[in-house]
Formats: sequence, structure tokens, C-alpha cells
Amino acid sequence: MKFSLIICTYMRPRPLMRLLQSVQQQSVYPDAILIVDGSTNSETELVLKKNEFKKLNYFLVPSECRGLTKQRNYGIERIKDCTDIVCFLDDDTVLERSYFEEILKTYKLFPEALGVGGYIANEAVWEKAPENYKPKVSEFHYDGWKRKDGSRFVLRKKLGLDSDQVPGFSPLFSHGRSIGFLPPTEKIYKVELLMGGVSSFKKEVFNDFKFSAYFEGYGLYEDADFTLRVAKSGELYVNTAAKLNHFHDASGRPNQYQYGRMVVRNGWFVWRVKNPNPSLEAKLKWHAITILLTLVRFSNIFTTSKKKEVLTEVLGRTVGWWSLWLNSPKRYF
Repeated sequence: MKFSLIICTYMRPRPLMRLLQSVQQQSVYPDAILIVDGSTNSETELVLKKNEFKKLNYFLVPSECRGLTKQRNYGIERIKDCTDIVCFLDDDTVLERSYFEEILKTYKLFPEALGVGGYIANEAVWEKAPENYKPKVSEFHYDGWKRKDGSRFVLRKKLGLDSDQVPGFSPLFSHGRSIGFLPPTEKIYKVELLMGGVSSFKKEVFNDFKFSAYFEGYGLYEDADFTLRVAKSGELYVNTAAKLNHFHDASGRPNQYQYGRMVVRNGWFVWRVKNPNPSLEAKLKWHAITILLTLVRFSNIFTTSKKKEVLTEVLGRTVGWWSLWLNSPKRYF
């Protein structure tokens, strides 16, 4: 199978170089690499001119095409017809040597797959659990492995608001557990959600689906929107042997107020993609969890030195929630 790699980047020349150096070390090399740059300066372009990478094509997008979803669509339009698989990677990731090999292997094992995701190996500490293990309320346990659960999930369990789906599937009230809650078993799991920055799709998928322009700029949850729509047409999988590390780079991110507002409004949008006509119970749970998470975030003000950032994010979440009653997203409705 021929495969191309699209990397959308914005003002991150150093993380991008680390990623490309890890791509160079891959056991299987892409047939084409497209760098789709939304930067407002020339630093990324200059770095790439000083460091040559095989089969790399650089595109500095015009201002009207700037933003994650627009840049992805821009790259897709420039993929050659002979490509079978289109891979996407965030510019602040670093691959383990067999990443692409494992992704392609999954398509061979599951020829019906429309998309395959990789596995971020450095964001959680897992332990193998004993047989018939009964997890504590402070733990998450799945497929023979356990990890410490976040405080917000612990609280949701106590209030009966935890996800009722396995990782990678969204409940009817949304707020599910992402593929980051799949353990490092090196197994392949069927899912309906992929993380956009560690994903791949058959090229034919883009005959029918595009990344939504609703998600402007940073594009929070754009991957959930896209993969939920694709999953209604076919199978998606995550291969936990396709490993990479994600080093969250703060550059190029929105301010905390905008981020908080996006968490709520974009989260509502994605919920309605999954469940366009929710029941009263689903509505109550979605709003209850959204308010609970805002309160949990506010409580962080007592445990962090970055009090201003917390307050501005909480304000953004609060304004975002109230705005739903006045002007909810309408794209699909």
C-alpha cells in the first residue's frame, strides 16, 4: 500500500523537526510527506530548507486556509491519486520505529477498515492487573490492565455519571473515555473515535467526508466530529502497537478563555453528531457533566500557581455554556 503523511503545523519549527527526524528512522517510509504550514512567519520554512527530508513537499497556506481543519482539507486536496492511505500526525509527536509498519499491518488484517489510529504511549502509567482484579474507585481497569483514574472521573463515578461505553466509543450523553484509556496490550481495538493527530484513513474516505470548517483555528474536538461521522459508514480501529509519544507544545494554542469556551461549545457540537435527537436523560447528563467539569476546573485554583489561567478558562466554559441557550451550533440541525 502506498501511503502519504500530512503534518499540519503552526509556529512550531522545533517540534516539527523532532517529528520528521523520527519519521526518517521508520521501518517503512511514507511515499510522500506534506507539510501544511499555517505559520505567520518564515521560521518553519527556513528550518526545512536547512534540513532535507526525502519526498517532502512544503506548503505555506494563505491566510484564508489557516486553521487545523482547513489545513487538513488543503493537504488532502494535494494528495496524489495513487495514494491508498492518508496519515495525519500532530507536529509535536515523536514516533517509535515501527509506527507506520503497524498502521499498514492493521489495514491488511482488517481490509474493511476505513481508518486506523496509533497509540500514544507516554501519557498514562499502566500496570498489569491480577486475574479477577476488582479495581478501586480511584482506578480505571480495562482488559487486564489498570491505571490511576483522574479526579474528574472519580467524582463522576460517585455521582453515577461515568461513561457507560468502552474506551473509544461515545455514550449517548457524550463525555466518554477516549482511546487514551485503551491499555498498552499491543492489541487492535475497534472504536468509533480516533485522535486526529495520530490517525490514518483510506484515501477513498475523503470522497465523501471532509474535516468540518465549524472547528476554526485550534480545532478542538474536530477529530471526534470527523471520526464519528466516518464510523457511521464503516469500521475504525486503534492499533496499540503503533506507538508514538506526544509532547504537548504550548505554542500555537488559543488563550485559556477561548479554550474553555471551545471545550463546551465544540463538545456540544460533537455530542449532537453522535446523538442528534437526545433523550431528556441524555440531555440532563450532558449538562450535569459539563457543569461538574467546570466546577472541578474551578477547584484547581486552590492547587495551582496559575490562578489567572484557571479563572479565565472557567469564565470561558461558563460563557460557552450560557451561549448554548442563546445560540447553539446549527451546522447539522
